Amino acid sequence: ITYLAQDVHLDLEVAIKEYFPSELAVRSPDGHVQPRSRAEPAVVRFHAGLRRFVEEARALATFRHPNIVRVLRYFEAQGTACIVMEYETGQPLRRWMQGRLPLTQQTLLSIVLPLLDGLDAVHEAGFLHRDIKPDNIFVRTNGSPVLLDFGAARRVCAGGALTNIVSPGFAPFEQYHSRDRQGGWTDIYSNGAVM
Repeated sequence: ITYLAQDVHLDLEVAIKEYFPSELAVRSPDGHVQPRSRAEPAVVRFHAGLRRFVEEARALATFRHPNIVRVLRYFEAQGTACIVMEYETGQPLRRWMQGRLPLTQQTLLSIVLPLLDGLDAVHEAGFLHRDIKPDNIFVRTNGSPVLLDFGAARRVCAGGALTNIVSPGFAPFEQYHSRDRQGGWTDIYSNGAVM
């Protein structure tokens, strides 16, 4: 779940993404998040996902790139975890393009090249975004693009299987199967499909 909030210490708007996998979690009346079921497999999946969410938040907080959404901090509370990110103003790429088509080569390159540069930083850190699509690319009011929503991001592990995250029309073949090898090329394909 993503919330718009006000950071009272920095006096700026932020986006807060909460770990709340609706198929695995419920919120009690006091606000505490817990596994939906007490069955061991469900509890294990919930806590493993929470641990991955925190580990990835910690890693994503190290990224400093103008075209990657900036993670300011993360915290754990009420049985869950949250990632605090800069709130970006602008429009999703899909909406931004309305009334601008066809795009000139210069305009297209002003979007593609900064995103590729940002993806290079993500890949150098050993991560994949895995969900590049027009809704996860914002064009700021100054015209620069920013890649958002790292909810599907995963650290690349040698031989490790990744869950299949699929955005039809933008996901490459290897994302349809959890056993297929994924790498930087996975995000490059999706970026190409967007463009």
